[in-house]
Amino acid sequence: MTTPTNDFRVMTSGAFTAAHLELIPQLERLTKKTIVTVTTSVGTGDKSIPNRLKRGEVADIVIVADALLRELIEQGLVLEQGRTPLARSSIGLAVRAGAPKPDVSSLDALRRTFLQAKSVAYSASVSGQYLTTELYQRLGIAEQMLPRSRHIGGGERTGAVVARGEADIAFQQMSELLPVPGIAHITPLPPEVQKVSTFSAGISANTRDADLARAVIKFLASAEATPAITKSGLEPIDERSGMASSQRSSQ
Repeated sequence: MTTPTNDFRVMTSGAFTAAHLELIPQLERLTKKTIVTVTTSVGTGDKSIPNRLKRGEVADIVIVADALLRELIEQGLVLEQGRTPLARSSIGLAVRAGAPKPDVSSLDALRRTFLQAKSVAYSASVSGQYLTTELYQRLGIAEQMLPRSRHIGGGERTGAVVARGEADIAFQQMSELLPVPGIAHITPLPPEVQKVSTFSAGISANTRDADLARAVIKFLASAEATPAITKSGLEPIDERSGMASSQRSSQ
């Protein structure tokens, strides 16, 4: 028998954090519990979500990129039943407030923008993996840019590093750049090289209340959560069809 607790623990990667924080008052009314949020990296460090779960750290729901959530399900850390896509996220870049707006109007312009930067900050999430293993190669600048690119771990946002003047370009999910003070010109990648990722929620294998976790995920996928998700720079996904809202409206 599970011991009742007064908190409900949400473990989320950075992309969904702003939306989640906005929704906490509604979640606390729904659960009648205090929402405890663990916002951390999805990389490989001790504080990463996979390693926290492997150590047995308690969570009720987990919100990460869908590909990672599937891996966590395969590892038995998240329950297969209940996996629910919540939102889609685009990748963007930003510069320090006061710096000139970077030109990303074409692939050639994007290439020049990268090459003009002394340092590019990238995260351990899907955006960082894409930058270092695909985008640089596609632009033909991997040899020049990989030595100038700085991995930002520990859950810190790349925008914070740029705001301090420690890098010229922040490269991350748009929803992770938008809340950061001290940066400007937050701009999505050109459509030809944009990579849209789906972020999904799942029930942790060591949840204290699977039924309540299921109810929270249902709320996060509902129309009630849409305004907060949209405000954060994410694109909500219809809970029934799994289709992004913009795709629905265009059909």
